Amino acid sequence: MSLDWLAAWSWSLDGLRDCIATGIQSVRDCDASALGTVACLLVLFVWYCYHVGREQPRPYISVNALMQGSSDASGLQNGFVYCQSPACVRCTHHEGLNQKLYHNLQEYAKRYSWSGMGRIHKGIREQGRYLNTRPSIQKPEVFFLPDLPTTPYFSRDAQRHDVELLERSFQTILCEFERLYKAFSNCSLPQGWKVNSSPSGGWFTFYLINQGVCVPRNCRKCPRTYRLLGSLRTCIGNNVFGNACISVLSPGTVITEHYGPTNIRIRCHLGLKTPSGCELVVGGEPQCWAEGRCLLFDDSFLHTAFHEGSAEDGPRVVFMVDLWHPNVAAAERQALDFIFAPGR
Repeated sequence: MSLDWLAAWSWSLDGLRDCIATGIQSVRDCDASALGTVACLLVLFVWYCYHVGREQPRPYISVNALMQGSSDASGLQNGFVYCQSPACVRCTHHEGLNQKLYHNLQEYAKRYSWSGMGRIHKGIREQGRYLNTRPSIQKPEVFFLPDLPTTPYFSRDAQRHDVELLERSFQTILCEFERLYKAFSNCSLPQGWKVNSSPSGGWFTFYLINQGVCVPRNCRKCPRTYRLLGSLRTCIGNNVFGNACISVLSPGTVITEHYGPTNIRIRCHLGLKTPSGCELVVGGEPQCWAEGRCLLFDDSFLHTAFHEGSAEDGPRVVFMVDLWHPNVAAAERQALDFIFAPGR
C-alpha cells in the first residue's frame, strides 16, 4: 500500500514538473512574441521619424518670392521697388498663386486633418476675387483670410498677455537698442541694419526675425529681447508673415502709403523713443506712439508713418513684432504656419 502511494506521489511530482516546465516555456514564448512585436513597432517608429525629419519642404513658394511685390509697368508700386521675377508670387497671376497655396493646404490636410480648415479652404479657392474686390482702404497683397473682424486699430485686450509682457520689458529692449545705435556714429550703416525705401529721410530696421526666419547674428546682439520673443504667446515666428525688428525713423522721414501682405496678423509697435511730430496713420485714422506703450494695428489697411520733428528731437524708434489676429483659431494658425512656411 505504501509503495503504491509512493509511486503515485512520484508520478504526480513528475506531472507537476512537466506542467510547470510547459507553463514557463509558454510564458517565454509569449514574452518573445511580445518583444518581437514591440521591436518591430519601434523600428517602424524610428523609420517614420527619420523619414519625416529628413523630408524637405517642396519649393513651391520661396520666402523672397512670397514677400516681393507685384510690379506695374515702371516696376514701382506704393513708392517701393518690386521685383520682376516670374517666380514672384506678387508678380504672378492669382490663379497660379492659388494653385500653389491649395497644393500646400492639401499636403497639410493629408498629413494632419481637414478639421477646422473651412475658412482657409474658402479663402484660397476665392483668393483672386477677395483681393480684387476689396475696398481700397484694405487690400492685403498676398493672402486674405475671409470672415475676420476688420478694424484699423486693435485695443490692448486683443492680445493682453503679450502687450503687458512687452511693456514690462520696455527698459530691457531700450537698453539693447541704445547699445546698437551707438554704432551709427562710427559708420554710415552698421552691420545688421537694413535701409528701407522712403521718399525722404531715413528708415532703418534691425531684424531679429525676418519673414519667419531668425537672424542669428542680430539675435546675439540683442539676447534678452530675442529671449522675450519666446515668451510671447501669439508671436508669429514660423511663417513668412512673421517679423520682429527695431524700426527707426530719422527726422524728416515719410513712409509712402502701402498695404501689408495679409490680414491674419496684428502688427504691434512698442514705443522706445517717440518725439513729438511723429504719427502713424492706418485706414485714414491717425495715432501717436507713446514710450513704453504698445500700439496695435492691422497693416493690411492702407497705412503710412512720418517723423516731422527736428534733428534735435532725435529718431522715432519702435520695437515691432507681428502677432496673430485674435480671431484666427489655433488649428488655422498651425495650418497657415505649414502653408506659408519659409522656403515652401
